[in-house]
Amino acid sequence: MKTVKVYGPGCARCKQTEQIVRIAMEQAGVEATLLNVHDYQQMAADGIMSTPAVAVDDVVKVAGRIPTLEEVKSWLR
Repeated sequence: MKTVKVYGPGCARCKQTEQIVRIAMEQAGVEATLLNVHDYQQMAADGIMSTPAVAVDDVVKVAGRIPTLEEVKSWLR
């Protein structure tokens, strides 16, 4: 099972990113654990310098912008 992390302080852009990830998981038919990381120390430890950010299985896929639905689906395949 995949683990998807959405990094951000809880701002509107971070919530939009989380919603896109949820929709992508549903449309791709992928079961994954979705985690929200709000802790700045954890973000820094994971190498996140700008938010929103998304990591799949601890590999950062995007940081500093909202990913598209198609991007997220491609990461989940």
